Amino acid sequence: MAMLNVDRINVGYGRTQILWDVSLKVEEGEMVALVGPNGAGKTTTLRAIMGILPLISGKIEFKDQRIDNIPTHEVVKKGIAVVPEGRRVFPWMSVMDNLDIGAYQIRDRNQVKESLDLVFDLFPRLKERAKQQANTLSGGEQQMLAI
Repeated sequence: MAMLNVDRINVGYGRTQILWDVSLKVEEGEMVALVGPNGAGKTTTLRAIMGILPLISGKIEFKDQRIDNIPTHEVVKKGIAVVPEGRRVFPWMSVMDNLDIGAYQIRDRNQVKESLDLVFDLFPRLKERAKQQANTLSGGEQQMLAI
């Protein structure tokens, strides 16, 4: 059983169809990359998975539950997120404030602490710079913060 199952989705913008019968599966613990030239449909696929774009047809399941019919904020609550390129952080806020904003939907304080511990385990540099303003980080550090 796939953790994420995108099954023959068709998606478009207005009357222009962009994706035609796109399917992919992601198993638990697996990493999958969408690779292709500009205009190939990579971003459109991600927007459909996130619920930003409606499907013309097909289905998207996450952990055996349909997610193509729920709002984006509900998709995020299930644990799906997209990290945009370009180091998009809140530049005038501290590293810690940026991380706190990333956890705004999580009500369980213990879960927030566990997530923060995981972030600092993965990116110890962010822990060192927790009080530092985000726009003073290097490009790589800003991308760590965006993730």
